[in-house]
Amino acid sequence: MFDPSLLGRLSFVPVDVSKAPLPPGRNRLGIAGERDAVLYVPTHLDTSKPVPLLVMFHGAGGFPEKVLPFFEEHAERDGFLVLAPHSLYPTWDIVIGGSGPDLERLARALGEVSARYRIDSAHLAFAGFSDGASYALSIGITNGDIASHVIAMSGGFMSVFMQEGAPRVMIAHGLADEQLPIETSGRANAAKLKAAGYDVQYVEFNGPHAIQPAIVGMAVQFFLA
Repeated sequence: MFDPSLLGRLSFVPVDVSKAPLPPGRNRLGIAGERDAVLYVPTHLDTSKPVPLLVMFHGAGGFPEKVLPFFEEHAERDGFLVLAPHSLYPTWDIVIGGSGPDLERLARALGEVSARYRIDSAHLAFAGFSDGASYALSIGITNGDIASHVIAMSGGFMSVFMQEGAPRVMIAHGLADEQLPIETSGRANAAKLKAAGYDVQYVEFNGPHAIQPAIVGMAVQFFLA
C-alpha cells in the first residue's frame, strides 16, 4: 500500500488526555534524545476547555530556543501553547529532499501534546520563518484537515502534492528581503493560494529577511481571531 507520508500527510490523530499537564515555561517533550521538540506552557493556562496550539518551525540552522522568545509574551497574555519542533538536520527534510523524519517527529510531538491537553482544533496553527515558513506552507496545505491556520513569515516555496481541508493562510514578506526576493516567493505563494481558493491574508512590510515582532503580533491576532 502507498505510504501517504511520502506526500507529506501526517499520521497524527488526537488522543484522549492521559498524562498530567506540564509545568509553566519551556518543556522538552522527550521525543528525541537530541534535537528534541520544546513546548512552551503559559503560566495561567485554562485547561478547563480546549486550548489553542501554535506550532512554530524555525529557519535553516535554527532551533526552538531561537524562535520561542518571539511568541512567549503573546502566549502568556492570550493563553495558548507554543510547540517548537527541532529539525533532524540543519533544515527541514522537505527542503533537503522530501518528507521524512521531520514529519514523523512532528506527529509524535503533536501526539505527546494531545495526551496532556485538549487541543482546540479550530485554533491549531502551523507557522514558520524562512525555511520553516516553507515547511509550514507545505505541511499545512497538505494537512489542512489538521491545521486550521497556516502562517508563513518570509518563506520561499511550497511543496504540495495533495490538498486537504481549507486552512486560513497568512503570508508576510519583507520588501527588502535579501535572501528570498518577494516577487518570486511571498507574492508568488500568495497568488497561487488565492487562485486555488484559499482565504489568504497577505502582508508586505518594510524590512529584511528576519522575524519582525510587529508581524508576529499580527500573526497571533490572525491565529486567535
